[in-house]
Amino acid sequence: MTTPSSVLTGLPFEQGYSMSAEWAPHAATWMSWPFDEEMWHGHLSEVRKEYTEFVKTITRFEPVHLLLRDAEARATAESALAGIAGITFHDVALDDVWMRDNGPIFVLNAAGKMRATNWEFNSWGKKYEWDNDNLVPPQVTRFLHVDRYDIPVVMEGGSLEINGLGTCITTEQCLLTDTRNPTFGKPELEKVLRDNLGFTQVIWLNLGLEGDHTDGHVDTITRFSDEHTILTSMCEDTADINYGRMKHNFEILKAARDAKGQAFEVVELPLPAARMHLEDGTRLPATYANFYICNGAVIVPQYDDANDKKALAVIKSCFPNHEVIGLASRTIITGGGSFHCLTQQQPASK
Repeated sequence: MTTPSSVLTGLPFEQGYSMSAEWAPHAATWMSWPFDEEMWHGHLSEVRKEYTEFVKTITRFEPVHLLLRDAEARATAESALAGIAGITFHDVALDDVWMRDNGPIFVLNAAGKMRATNWEFNSWGKKYEWDNDNLVPPQVTRFLHVDRYDIPVVMEGGSLEINGLGTCITTEQCLLTDTRNPTFGKPELEKVLRDNLGFTQVIWLNLGLEGDHTDGHVDTITRFSDEHTILTSMCEDTADINYGRMKHNFEILKAARDAKGQAFEVVELPLPAARMHLEDGTRLPATYANFYICNGAVIVPQYDDANDKKALAVIKSCFPNHEVIGLASRTIITGGGSFHCLTQQQPASK
């Protein structure tokens, strides 16, 4: 019998635990309040406005736990979200806000008991500061009184897209970079993912979007909408470097088969028609694939772009039982990600 928030030994999958699909019922969503004007390239006030609408929308469907870096973050978050039910604040030191990548990844067993996996986080291959962010999972598990597995492998939630039946999609560009796990090749990584998250099949895409500082996270390009349907980004501009990248990934997915040998249904999702850049010319990885699935809703980033409505219609066709909601992410994307990157789901458990 373990005590609350203890560190476990052994392998989760061997002990009957695996990661659930994002559309499985949630107990809550975990997020971190934006901070640091420089990090948001001078757009922090606008980012917080978009972020506030995102949080408010999630609370219509499930509770939100919000991490607050310091006193300024607490004061501004409490002011912006005053009167909104279903939000719990936690004071936690942070380096950044991308909870998908530095937060715990939860796993369940057949009886619905939850545990957490705590992976190493090194800021997408040692690109920025990460010491505080790497300490977030133990703090979250203490808040929840949930036991955890500490896994000495660098892994980010945004690099993994799953269907809940053992299939995971990822990219070579991200997982095989030598700034994460330089001694690991595909066989070693596949074993780690099987042992700890229950993925018995890994589909390897090649490259992600130009300008993605995560080295091609899959959640900016390709997502499951159910166990057998994959939404994957396609570029309409043949002169864009993303055209060839996305076309190649599409071909890989069309050729892929599930564990039973069946083909997946692969649905084309447009990228924004216009290219987006920071003031210094750095390209931004604007995408509609970075949507977040919560209880009963899919929240989709919008960019005041010609393809906004088209993307919403495609996503709605793949989520007929969800309310599909488009929200502004035109300034949030200046940080390099959008709604999925900002969130980490806590599955419903017993």
